[in-house]
Amino acid sequence: MKIIFLDVDGTLVNYQNQVPESAVKAIQLARKNGHKVYLNTGRSKAELPDFLLDIGVDGMILGNGSYVEESGEVLFEQVMSEEDSRKIVDYLHGRNLPFYLESNNGLFASEDFVEKAKPVMQKYMLGKGKTLEEVRDLDITQALHGLVLNGELYRKDLNKVSFILNDYQDYLEAKETFAHLKVGTWGGKGETALFGDIGVAKIDKKKAVKILLAHLNASEKDTFAFGDAKIDIPMLEIAQIGVAMGNGGKEIKQMADYITDDVDKDGLYKAFLHFNLLK
Repeated sequence: MKIIFLDVDGTLVNYQNQVPESAVKAIQLARKNGHKVYLNTGRSKAELPDFLLDIGVDGMILGNGSYVEESGEVLFEQVMSEEDSRKIVDYLHGRNLPFYLESNNGLFASEDFVEKAKPVMQKYMLGKGKTLEEVRDLDITQALHGLVLNGELYRKDLNKVSFILNDYQDYLEAKETFAHLKVGTWGGKGETALFGDIGVAKIDKKKAVKILLAHLNASEKDTFAFGDAKIDIPMLEIAQIGVAMGNGGKEIKQMADYITDDVDKDGLYKAFLHFNLLK
């Protein structure tokens, strides 16, 4: 039996939030043949649409490691303190940085997020290979599953906060202000990043994998990990075999044991086939 960890965005689903039929087939065949499959993603539970859950997996790691679930049992959950959550909201409001708060109960958008996020998300998707025609009519409420408008922003259930960067300095200042938390960027490389994010400190996808493996009494030698971005590197590092998607970034491709095809070119299925996970 092998234990397989899958990133979601750019790995299991494409940048239009669609799952290739071949990826569904790969997961279902692998599980039928006795392997276990787990999502390992930055998404919260609220961001998992039914079509993802209906594929059938053995469990999930969410919030980049802040939540671990196996066969419906919660093994680990760590959220931000209420004090930190309130300070982040006040900080972002004070600097006019639109944001959304990520939790398993929903994505709670700031008052101006939907209006300000559309051109930013369009730029993000164009950078991932989509055409102007494909993103022209982008609906933010559909692009971000689970988005809640006019919701309570002072919360006790947050695992992460994402905010629009006016420039790279916004990230640097947030990193200094919230040095006790995990502050990063996404949506671009280096100083071209589009979003900043603030998450729970001292957790990542690797630590979450260790928690799950300990629960299963399983070995790292029996693991595979699939990802496309820098945030996935810790997950690939701990796995016996780390696979980067063809559409992945330079950093993860350099350290991966194997590079498969793009998510939209049956990359997941081809890799499962290559490593004999389908039989």
